[in-house]
Amino acid sequence: MIKNMKMKFLFSIFFTLFLCGFVFSQAFNQTKTDEKAEAILKKAIEKLGGDKYLQVKSQIGRGRFSILRDNVIVSFQSFVDVIVFPDKERTEFKGSAKNVQTNVGKSGWIFDGDAEVVKEQDKAQIEGFERGINASLDNLLRGGWRNDGAVLSYVGKRQASLGKRNDVVKLVYTNGFAVEFEFTDDGTPAKSIFKRTNADNEEITEEDRYAQFVEVQGIKTPFIIDRFTNKAQSSRINYDSVEFNKAIPDSIFAKPKSAKELKKDLKL
Repeated sequence: MIKNMKMKFLFSIFFTLFLCGFVFSQAFNQTKTDEKAEAILKKAIEKLGGDKYLQVKSQIGRGRFSILRDNVIVSFQSFVDVIVFPDKERTEFKGSAKNVQTNVGKSGWIFDGDAEVVKEQDKAQIEGFERGINASLDNLLRGGWRNDGAVLSYVGKRQASLGKRNDVVKLVYTNGFAVEFEFTDDGTPAKSIFKRTNADNEEITEEDRYAQFVEVQGIKTPFIIDRFTNKAQSSRINYDSVEFNKAIPDSIFAKPKSAKELKKDLKL
């Protein structure tokens, strides 16, 4: 959860008077639309835990990450994901080898366990991390976008299932990147949708669907996130556990001097 930056990951006296009246009318309608969108966000925040949700500073998630093709799991890895909001994240994957991806703002590094190499992330990887933040549910509901000049609007209702329709809000950033978020009638987040351009300059639609909300420390969080790429499921995140507001040392985000330092399990 889109416009054309990835949608593109996104305008005589008689005529003067006519246009002034038209602009005023549009501004009035936009104000009403914004109020509707804000009300939907407020309802969702209350559904997820209210102030407890808003006061989350860090998150540690553990679980499994699966890759799917033609509705079949073709590979999976266990993971530990550590986030310090708003823009620090370290994710460790364990499968046939250990791999680590770490980001701090506009910088980042990765550890390739097969090659046993630590290297800086390239521009595309950094941009992917930033896009992930901008498209995230937490960034929407905790208001990280408000400092970026993004615009929130109400789109309307959208068919969800038989007899059910979701409310849709849209977030458009100054670079044109846009994300749509859907919410059920009771305020539960349902999905997010955005578009991006791949290496072959093809437009790709990404959709995250949220499921199995579990209450942890008074906060409801989805334990399943399914990613659909061009309407076909491409991955699943399945959490086994989530912890909030645990103290996280800054040292875990620092690039290690050698690959040997990453052979040990992350201890928090």
